[in-house]
Amino acid sequence: MSGPVRFASGVPLMLALYSGTAAATIPGLAPEQPWQFGGYVKYMATATLPDQSDNGLDHLLHQRFNVEYRFSPSLRFNAGMRNRVLAGDSAELPGYGDLIGRDDGYFDLTHNWVDNKGLVATTTFDRLYLDWQSDQWQVRGGRFRINWAMATLWNPNDLFNSYSIYDFDYEERPGSDAISLTHVLGFASQADLVYNPADDSELNRAAGRYLFNHQGWDGQLVLGKAGLDNVIGAGFAGDIAGAGVRGEVSHFSPNRSEWQGQALQHATVATLESDYSFAGQRNWMVRGALLYISNPQDPGNALAFLNLPLTARTLSFTRWSGYADASFDLSPLSRITLSGTGYDDGSYFIGVNANHSLADDWQLLGVLQRFDGSDSSLFGQSPATLLFGQVRWNF
Repeated sequence: MSGPVRFASGVPLMLALYSGTAAATIPGLAPEQPWQFGGYVKYMATATLPDQSDNGLDHLLHQRFNVEYRFSPSLRFNAGMRNRVLAGDSAELPGYGDLIGRDDGYFDLTHNWVDNKGLVATTTFDRLYLDWQSDQWQVRGGRFRINWAMATLWNPNDLFNSYSIYDFDYEERPGSDAISLTHVLGFASQADLVYNPADDSELNRAAGRYLFNHQGWDGQLVLGKAGLDNVIGAGFAGDIAGAGVRGEVSHFSPNRSEWQGQALQHATVATLESDYSFAGQRNWMVRGALLYISNPQDPGNALAFLNLPLTARTLSFTRWSGYADASFDLSPLSRITLSGTGYDDGSYFIGVNANHSLADDWQLLGVLQRFDGSDSSLFGQSPATLLFGQVRWNF
């Protein structure tokens, strides 16, 4: 995450916890030791049920380390390492190991230490950075997450770390190799500058953001360069009659007419979403969102759209996309989420997520995903049902 972590009210958490040496003098806030260590181990089985081919079964053993070392109240080092062992039918596909071992950062921090037919084992560092901060300034460099999102689903303002809404197994989200500078300007107000280099200098990303609060509403303005595009954007988040309301819009203007033989076009990407929580024993919550892309890009097939890295320009493959979900507590230890996405080419997605707490540090998760649509739609050309079962231990 880029910049100071924020309370819902917009007050920078950095000022409360990391304001120079002040935090060290407050009982209960100063850490007893400079090291902090944690992580988890997950096992997940995935059954793929395509409509017109053989079924598939995959296994994933996923382990993570999170490490923080505090040199002083102002300076700290963070590292996050993912270790994954993947086995099954997908691992037998040609090029699967290359896909798993792909690292889109400026530095290659991913290594496949096993890549045999039917088995891939890989390690990647998706967090590796130094962070210095004072009362009003923060400087961070390395690989870290840059979160400029106002909305919670689709994020046209998130120029550095876009992700697939269907990837539920990677809650940390990928990081970027970058340098960021943040200056706190006042109450719930700050300015951010980020530089994210690429192997090809034409694909470098550099952007600035001004974040502010007005009469209880958070707002932001974004300006910069994202790859081959010059970008200007804005976002907001607030509350209307108890419902959360958020929105983002970005306009992408190519700085050249073509790239590698492909014509480049201007595009506007915008989203509007809202959620509402109901009081009661079941803790019902509903959420809905719309996404608009003036010039959507054709990914070619559903597999490419669901597996290749996305950008803020390519959050969907159609002009209009809509999403809705509803979640409730089945019991004090179990929660159910029902979700659906529709695309204006006739594609649709239906999902069911069931989460159960087995013990303080143990969780059980079951997920059903159905991708389908009309015969000519992207998902309809290769419909599939995916079943996931996951057990997780946090330490």
